[in-house]
Amino acid sequence: MEQSEVVKRVVGILTEAGEIRRLLEEDVDRDDVQTDSSVVTALLNETMPRITIPEDASIEEVAAVVGREVGGAVEQLVGAFTLAFAMLAQVHDSGQTDVSSADVLQDLALRAEQVGSGGPEDEGS
Repeated sequence: MEQSEVVKRVVGILTEAGEIRRLLEEDVDRDDVQTDSSVVTALLNETMPRITIPEDASIEEVAAVVGREVGGAVEQLVGAFTLAFAMLAQVHDSGQTDVSSADVLQDLALRAEQVGSGGPEDEGS
């Protein structure tokens, strides 16, 4: 999966989490809010590679294969969440009260879309 797609999926997860938080703040007793982790599970299933381990592999060989194969996917996920956090923290720390977290996430998704489609990375910034 391309990094821009991972970023967009992370933005979706964070946006959904923000909406759940908002709905529960309005009414903590509501029971129509979906708080399951199916979106996260789907992202993990799509980003994690399928690994084939030989039957006679030693523990060290298994660890090496898993580390090599899974490492890149974990780096993608951590990178996307780190980028989102850094952008949200930057706006928060700057004291900008006219920009919501949803605005920041939407901007990040638009930038990821531009990168994913081959458009300019920093248009207008």
